[in-house]
Amino acid sequence: MSSRIAVAVMAALLLLYIVLVAQRAWLLLISGDPIGVAMGAALVVLPVIAVWALGRELWFGVRAEQLGRRLEAEGELPDDLVAVRPSGRVMRSDGDALFPRFKADVEEAPDDWRAWYRLGIVYDAAGDRRRARAAVRTAIRIERGEARKA
Repeated sequence: MSSRIAVAVMAALLLLYIVLVAQRAWLLLISGDPIGVAMGAALVVLPVIAVWALGRELWFGVRAEQLGRRLEAEGELPDDLVAVRPSGRVMRSDGDALFPRFKADVEEAPDDWRAWYRLGIVYDAAGDRRRARAAVRTAIRIERGEARKA
């Protein structure tokens, strides 16, 4: 629940920033100065990109959480015990040790979203956030019935 509160706070702060940037953009657009108008036009583009990126990341979080809850309800989440630091973070060496088994599961069943989601969890435990997100995105695409991108 605390992560949802943190996401809500960050989203609200980003929206406040977007509103302030849009206000400045409007002031520059109506200034009449060619350089000010060009800067104002550029500032209009930035909030649009920010809103798109925020929406995309929030939707990714919602879908990933839905799949995680579904996998948990099915009893299919990895239950391997790994050591954690006092901060709660997984010991990277333990995450690395789990990786070969879950990678093999994906290689055996490349169209199984459950295998991809579990691989994402293990990538995250090993500290590889980029690959973890990519694996979870693949799981989301497969679960939705879209073809897996090679």
